[in-house]
Amino acid sequence: MDIPTLLLGFQFTSPGPILFKLGPLTIRWYGLLIAMAVLIGFTLSQGLAKRRQVNPDLLADLTLYLVLAAIPCARLYYVAFHWPQYAANPLDIFAIWQGGIAIHGAIIGGVIAAAIFARVRKISFWQLADLVAPSLILGQAIGRWGNFFNSEAFGRPTQLPWKLYIPPLARPPQYLEFDYFHPTFLYESLWDLGVFILLLTLFLRDLRQPFLKTGSLFLLYAIAYSSGRIWIEALRTDSLMLGPIRIAQLVSLLGILFGVAGLVWLYGFKRRLPDVVGDD
Repeated sequence: MDIPTLLLGFQFTSPGPILFKLGPLTIRWYGLLIAMAVLIGFTLSQGLAKRRQVNPDLLADLTLYLVLAAIPCARLYYVAFHWPQYAANPLDIFAIWQGGIAIHGAIIGGVIAAAIFARVRKISFWQLADLVAPSLILGQAIGRWGNFFNSEAFGRPTQLPWKLYIPPLARPPQYLEFDYFHPTFLYESLWDLGVFILLLTLFLRDLRQPFLKTGSLFLLYAIAYSSGRIWIEALRTDSLMLGPIRIAQLVSLLGILFGVAGLVWLYGFKRRLPDVVGDD
């Protein structure tokens, strides 16, 4: 069998959402990946804090704030745009292990939680945001694989060599006759990994020769992640919609504008970003 034939025969196939069962205990890939993302992100952000000579214990406390805010907000954001689906069975709102969370909801919840934390601890929000940004995007790269195991958040039908097989029960009604789809989870995971490498490289370079202004790393995260999300979202079959508008594309566009405006403020007008704490 020649190489082109082998490539055409390749496909991603999910082994299913459940990792293993032990009596009444069920361990799902989705929950495991979220836990891994939090643990790895926490460890990384503490390491970056030490390099910035920031008390790493602050990041431990911040992580608790972020988890308590981000996961419920990610779920509520998703549910809000799928309310007819949950209205008949409200208890399903709490079945987060089945999938159905939105990263933009998590980011919004995390930003609010971080702002409250920074205000209470009297530390710059932007300083914290810069320390968390590389961990955040790495966590997103890891978490996207939960969509793979749940057979969700995939793209339009395709016959590309890296096609993703989706079981019939998980396919949208209009695509029942198709077997293979774009693995948009993989596209976004790889994009996020690239953004992580960019942010970490800039962070480490800044340690040797300072050139970054406080808040710029988080602003670059907003621009870079949002740029990828816009084109990847265009491939998806399950976008959250507001009329004809894909919500994720709209929010991503706002993220890019926010990031660009912030960088112009920092480097063009040479002014500090507004913060939750004053200079005193």
